[in-house]
Amino acid sequence: DVMAQSSRYSNERVEKILAEMVQVLESNQTPTDLSLMVLGNMVTNLLNTSVAPAQRQAMARSFAEALQASVRDEKAQ
Repeated sequence: DVMAQSSRYSNERVEKILAEMVQVLESNQTPTDLSLMVLGNMVTNLLNTSVAPAQRQAMARSFAEALQASVRDEKAQ
């Protein structure tokens, strides 16, 4: 996973938090489109509340690029 590989956090910590978040979505029987909406809103909220205004666009761009790289079709690589 491209997003996790560039992280300074341990894979174990990332996987633990990911599993907890997946459990919340599953316990609410959240469809894919709603899950993506909720996760997107979380990203936006984090950027707007925890990142300096001057850095938000660059961090959003990096996040989007990492996301696109992590879901690219294998044939395109």
